[in-house]
Formats: sequence, structure tokens, C-alpha cells
Amino acid sequence: MKEKIHPKYGPARFECGNVIETQSTRSGTIKIEICSACHPAFTGQQRLVDSAGRVEKFMRKFGEKAKGSKTNPKKAAKKDSK
Repeated sequence: MKEKIHPKYGPARFECGNVIETQSTRSGTIKIEICSACHPAFTGQQRLVDSAGRVEKFMRKFGEKAKGSKTNPKKAAKKDSK
């Protein structure tokens, strides 16, 4: 290995509620938001998101238009006037 090109590794401490001690190029204490021990996907406390509200919002916004005629109303008016 070449000398003086590799970064210095030192002890590092990551804290989010749990403490993880490891080595890193950044030494000292590093505050993180969430780790694998705290994350809901890994702890089994994950909440399911109900998408029914999203569908209802879509139907309120576009439902009236989607239920209408399948043809373009402007083209239908032109055909009737001929």
C-alpha cells in the first residue's frame, strides 16, 4: 500500500437513542436520526398506510369527468351539427 494516501480511521460513536461504536474517518460522536435498531420496518412497529383516501380524492377530482361520455364532447357536437 502507498503511504500518505489513505484516510485516518479512528473510533466513532453514532447515537440516535442506541449507541453504536465503530470506526470511521470522522471521529467523535455523530448524531443520527434513526438506525436499524430503531427503524419501524425492522422493529415490526410499521404502520400500514390506507390508500383509500387517495382514491377518494382522485375520484372527487376526476371522477365526474371519467364517468362522462367516452368521446370528446367537442367532436360529438361537430358530428351533430352536420
